[in-house]
Amino acid sequence: MQGTPDTPGAQGGGTRPPATPAQMLKEMDHTIATHLVSQQEMARRLNLNVTDLTCFAFVMEAGEDLLTAGDLAERAHVTTGAVTGVLNRLERAGYITRRPDPSDRRRIRVAAEPTAIARTHALYGPYYARLNTLIADYTPAEIAVLADWFTRQGQLAREYMEEICGTDA
Repeated sequence: MQGTPDTPGAQGGGTRPPATPAQMLKEMDHTIATHLVSQQEMARRLNLNVTDLTCFAFVMEAGEDLLTAGDLAERAHVTTGAVTGVLNRLERAGYITRRPDPSDRRRIRVAAEPTAIARTHALYGPYYARLNTLIADYTPAEIAVLADWFTRQGQLAREYMEEICGTDA
């Protein structure tokens, strides 16, 4: 029988140390800082900048449901003019192709190039394998709490970013 998250025997995890909200926020800040530095290095290794890598990630995430330039601008919180520059760089680097929208030929859709997807997966694959090993150390109930946290925190961050971006004048 599996233990509760704070008792020995939890799915691979054993005892979890207690933490205060302040400690959690401190650890979150450290994780975000490490992630930002890591993303810069990942982008460098893929010969991209962080914004272009972020936009490419959105294109990959969309899969066969191809994004428009406007969709991408909205997700990346950049102007449509800035997205045009991003798409130009990604296309020149062989990461994306532009395809006419079948329902509106004036609009384009963006598709990820399979070779670029493979390069990106080769770089990120070992990291995600390690993350999956870490995730396996948590019970399904703990994973649900973590997924809820990331979902709600992400929404809060997007709302706050929209709020502060609206004050730029």
